[in-house]
This record gives sequence, C-alpha cells and structure tokens, in this order.
Amino acid sequence: MRLLLLLPFIGLLIVPLFNSETPEFAGFPFFYWYMFAWVPVTSILIWLVNRNRKAED
Repeated sequence: MRLLLLLPFIGLLIVPLFNSETPEFAGFPFFYWYMFAWVPVTSILIWLVNRNRKAED
C-alpha cells in the first residue's frame, strides 16, 4: 500500500508530462490544473495508506 505514495511523486516529478498550456480547463492552462488535481488525489492516497496501516496494527 505504501507504494501508492509514489504515484504523486512520480506524477509531479516528470515535468515533460504536463509542461504544456493545452488542454485548458476553465481558462487554466494544463500545467496549473494538473498540479491542482494532484492535491485531492494525494490526500486520498495518504488517507488510504494510513487507514490500511492502522488496520494492520
């Protein structure tokens, strides 16, 4: 489960994946909404890993 925490790290580390202005969402270039999209995704992943860790204890 802890390997799930590597997803945001990798998703935000590989800059050529999101270094563009298109497609736009609500007037925001892709770069910005891609970064903002990772905030709730990362929070959910941390919650899932933490919940699973408490269940193992």
